[in-house]
Amino acid sequence: MKYNFDQVIDRNGTDAVKLDGLKELWGRTDLIPLWVADMDFATAPFILDAIKKRCENPIMGYTSKPDSYFQSIINWVKMRYELDVEKEMIQFVPGIVPGIGMAMNALTEKGDKVLVQPPVYHPFMWVTERNDRTLILNPLKWENGMYRMDMDAFRELIKGCKLFILCNPHNPGGVVWKEEELREIAEICDKEGVLVFSDEIHADLTLPPHRHRPFATISEKARMNSITFMSPSKAFNMPGMTASHALIFNPALRQRFRKFMEACELDLGHAFAFLSVEAAYSHGTEWLDQCLAYIQGNIDYVDAFLKEHAPKIKVVRPQASYLIWLDCREMEMSQEALNKFFVDKAHLALNDGAMFGLVGTGFMRLNVASPRCVIEKAMSQLAEAYENL
Repeated sequence: MKYNFDQVIDRNGTDAVKLDGLKELWGRTDLIPLWVADMDFATAPFILDAIKKRCENPIMGYTSKPDSYFQSIINWVKMRYELDVEKEMIQFVPGIVPGIGMAMNALTEKGDKVLVQPPVYHPFMWVTERNDRTLILNPLKWENGMYRMDMDAFRELIKGCKLFILCNPHNPGGVVWKEEELREIAEICDKEGVLVFSDEIHADLTLPPHRHRPFATISEKARMNSITFMSPSKAFNMPGMTASHALIFNPALRQRFRKFMEACELDLGHAFAFLSVEAAYSHGTEWLDQCLAYIQGNIDYVDAFLKEHAPKIKVVRPQASYLIWLDCREMEMSQEALNKFFVDKAHLALNDGAMFGLVGTGFMRLNVASPRCVIEKAMSQLAEAYENL
């Protein structure tokens, strides 16, 4: 490989959440941190080079959005997803979850019903309830070792809702939704007058041979009744840049959202926001392909290792992302006991499955975007703990 994903990088002293949060959450610091969804690979070098070049000028003043920033997004989504976007459809947001929260406040009212599909990225539930909206849950169905949408329940629960937050691809289940599922969602939401927010931050991490389908490409109804949230932050390991964007094809929705953003001056960005996105999308194809191949290798390793050494822990193989959903239900432990097993026995910090919704009970979420030697050590510790049960 041209790029080195085996390099072990010491993140101590960098205010890294995945390290600094160990003591607060688990009361100890001797855990391998495999929880927070960022990678332990070096951020792509062409992004760092763009930042370094900007730092050659010693003035960090107010920064405008250059046309090249918009063009890089236009080119990337066209190349990767055959999604046609024009400059005026792109709205900068300082992170996906902040963007969802801002759009929620701009386009819905307090008390409005918002539907999500657990187990799902937990900030969807936080941002809904903390903004005084009413949370409606449409749990996914577990079928043949993978999640599917419960469309019969969806048709009933969506009635009276104002908003549906779609996780596309799905986190933590790693599902790349099928076109027929997305098409049915689009038809139902259009009929019921329910706006769709499609969080597609994991789109660029779709693992071959699977292909991501942006919700807005499903139909004209989907395109005009949705906002798509994207960012290079996960795929190129730059979440600290808080540089994301909303794609809004409906002019009326775009005007309302933009008015809210401009009124609060929430769309200004910072000195590194736009150049980092431009660098990722302009130079990132080869780096991303190699990164995905390395991640796939880590997934293969973990899957094979657990089948041999800890067969009651099942790998739900992700179709997208570096996050593995571990099915631990055969261990017949309570969620509390399961958490203690991973922390106190295996000395691993993973995400508790129940944090993604009660239907996540019995699961854990494992981040494998680390050098192989780190994953090997983690699996060795897990196997020893499993054997000692």
